[in-house]
Amino acid sequence: MREDAEGLDIRDVTANWVNAAVLQHQIDERIKSLADLAHTPLFFGRLTYLHPVGAEEAEGAAGDQFYIGRRHVHDADGDPMVIDWRAPVSQPFYQASKQKPMDVALRRRFGYTGGEITAYEDEHLSDPSEAAQTSKLLQQEIERPRVGPMRDIVATIQPEQDEIVRSGLGGTVCVQGGPGTGKTAVGLHRVAYLLYAHRERLARTGTLVIGPNKSFLHYIEQVLPALGELEVQQATVDDLVAHVEVRGTDDAASALVKGDARMAEVLRRAVRSHVSMPAEALMVVRGSRRWRVPAYELEEIVRELLDRDIRYGAAREALPQRIAHAVLVRMEQAGEAPDDRVQDAVARNTAVKAAVKAIWPPVDPAKLVLRLLSDADFLAEHAEGVLSEEEQRTILWAKPARSVKSAKWSAADAVLIDEAADLVTRTHSLGHVVLDEAQDLSPMQYRAVGRRCTTGSATVLGDLAQGTTPWATRSWGEALGHLGKQDAVIEELTAGFRVPREVIAYASRLLPSIAPGLTEVSSVRESPGSLSVRESSAPDEDVVAACMESLAHEGSIGLIAADARIPVLAKALEGAGLGYLGPGEETTPDTRLTLVPASLAKGLEYDYVVLDEPSAVVAGEPDERTGLRRLYVALTRAVSGLIVVHGEPLPEALG
Repeated sequence: MREDAEGLDIRDVTANWVNAAVLQHQIDERIKSLADLAHTPLFFGRLTYLHPVGAEEAEGAAGDQFYIGRRHVHDADGDPMVIDWRAPVSQPFYQASKQKPMDVALRRRFGYTGGEITAYEDEHLSDPSEAAQTSKLLQQEIERPRVGPMRDIVATIQPEQDEIVRSGLGGTVCVQGGPGTGKTAVGLHRVAYLLYAHRERLARTGTLVIGPNKSFLHYIEQVLPALGELEVQQATVDDLVAHVEVRGTDDAASALVKGDARMAEVLRRAVRSHVSMPAEALMVVRGSRRWRVPAYELEEIVRELLDRDIRYGAAREALPQRIAHAVLVRMEQAGEAPDDRVQDAVARNTAVKAAVKAIWPPVDPAKLVLRLLSDADFLAEHAEGVLSEEEQRTILWAKPARSVKSAKWSAADAVLIDEAADLVTRTHSLGHVVLDEAQDLSPMQYRAVGRRCTTGSATVLGDLAQGTTPWATRSWGEALGHLGKQDAVIEELTAGFRVPREVIAYASRLLPSIAPGLTEVSSVRESPGSLSVRESSAPDEDVVAACMESLAHEGSIGLIAADARIPVLAKALEGAGLGYLGPGEETTPDTRLTLVPASLAKGLEYDYVVLDEPSAVVAGEPDERTGLRRLYVALTRAVSGLIVVHGEPLPEALG
């Protein structure tokens, strides 16, 4: 298929060089998407139906037997050899069961080692004499060591996950999922499915995956290309709102107020305050004639635009045309017959432009936010009845900046500027947005993401128990309201496939303290001996020893510690001659140990985890609940085994 694409000759099929360039780019992208991926087999399963499948669904396929793979593969004659996992005819591979066979006689799973078939496993779903059984190949694939970036899960998607993956483009889906339930993979595979089912529409409108940090995005960046999808953008929330350079930080109290949804109303008032009502009539001179628009009529035009509550910039562009229309009415009443060209000329008249500048002056979003945070009187005027005096003092800068460029903007400030920018000029909306680790966003950050999908849909992924910011999401209903997707369907994943049962049960002791009422994850993986909690009188040395012990196993190792402990442990590892990586760096056969600050552990996973000093992880956060949530995240990063080393007493919530 790749050679066919490479051999295409487009010299005689394009009308001009522009068409040729566009077509060549499309061919190049097609060739890139058909690249061979090492250790990524093209098919992983086979379905044999009891009866012939409908001609429309199975067009071109041989009989009633289909190989299922990551993407469509055809032979030299164009006949299908492998059916894309997203095709309707592939769905029974994920959904069929002994209770609901979906006309499937046999489902075969293939096992691979290093890209070569080494095993297969058959299930006769329509045979009542064969008992239902757990797939060993499925279990082995789930438990395969995690080395390198995140991989796709097309061979192991579970029925409850598949239902979310195949949900339609029209609606927003919110997935609440505990550690190891596969919510990130579900979100990415839903993007791949939507691109398959609605390719032309999403090609026009665009898709975006939003992650919590660069390390996380680097970790997931190979999943979609492995499925042949190269056009999906990836970004953090900070990337989306990067109107200014962020060089400062806020304390928790200030960030909490700046991230509050009430700030949107303060900004709206501040933007609209720039509009002033006309105090005198407008005189427009054209040739030998003078046309007068009285102040009361100008005021009516301005109030109408304000009442419509359209974007400030759009209203400012409409104002000169409205004024020009009022002049044209007078011309017609005087017996003239002006056309659209005359109206445009009047709108560009010097007197009209001067009036517009005085009535509806331009607004620079960054300068507006700068003034709000620097000028106590200006803030008080527009925050009256919205923010208390104490809250206003909390967000005011102690030392006001002189200009936008010299200001030490924080991440929360950048979000405020993005809100103000949207009040002036509408933000471009995409067709679909995936928002991962959503529980850590502030209401204002939710609004920033929501602006990117006002005309599209979203997939919201998160776990309320893993919220590690002072403004962490309290309920998905509230969060979806800020996102502008109140009608979203909320799904919950409770079956864990990554974290061993012993480890998730230990971490779940924290749930009553951090997320009362949340369903505990039930792991499908039994792994006796996967948890070891060790009290130590020399924790630095014992942590290094635990790392060496873990390195005796196959796979990746993560040493997770409170941010303040990282320099100490780095020195201890270097003293022991152990090489290590930073979060997001790809493991190699020679270096499989990653030193991870607890603040960056979210979303990452390692075969074996060594957790240093749980009490220090808790103490590193502004309050105990946030600290315990950070600890919950750290405890649930392990795929095969967890060693907890502590010199200080364990947090009381761990029992």
